[in-house]
Amino acid sequence: MTIQLRAHHLLCMLTYIGRGYTPAFVANYDAIIVRLGGGETIELVDGPDDVCVPLLTEGEPHCHHDNVLERDRLARLAISDLLQTDLTRPFSLDEQVLSGLRAAFSTGQIRPACAGCEWAELCDSVAQSGYSGVRLNARLC
Repeated sequence: MTIQLRAHHLLCMLTYIGRGYTPAFVANYDAIIVRLGGGETIELVDGPDDVCVPLLTEGEPHCHHDNVLERDRLARLAISDLLQTDLTRPFSLDEQVLSGLRAAFSTGQIRPACAGCEWAELCDSVAQSGYSGVRLNARLC
């Protein structure tokens, strides 16, 4: 099976430590991390993805807002440039890809999409700690 992710959520996974909008959101996110650990591939999608599912029942989920769509666009460009691929086909997160993404995240190279994000300070802290406590580890991929 393939996990559908919007591009900015791929960035979020780099620093995910089990915090989120709601308990249902966190439980869903944890399940996605387990699926990645089981070797499932990632397909980047436009719009709501597997991470968004618990939020889609809200009256007006932020998943559809223009600023979130712009975050996806910027993240896709940055990740595509870093990985030297167009990201139109499913791909896997192996140790090399994950460590490369985290190194680029730490330097800000792939973080234009993070501007204005309410979680940016937390992500900064996690990256500065050397990714201590993250739930997605290279050993899982």
